[in-house]
Amino acid sequence: MVRSLSFTVVIEKDEDGYYVAYVPELPGCHTQAKTLDELLERIKEAVELYL
Repeated sequence: MVRSLSFTVVIEKDEDGYYVAYVPELPGCHTQAKTLDELLERIKEAVELYL
């Protein structure tokens, strides 16, 4: 049985031009990247590792 979970991901752009993503429901789960594509891959990995 595969269980699907969903979380809110907040994405912002910092003053240096990097995209930053974090998951409010998972304290400390965050990442950053230069592109949105890379950011989405990284936040998925961060959530997997967090869980």
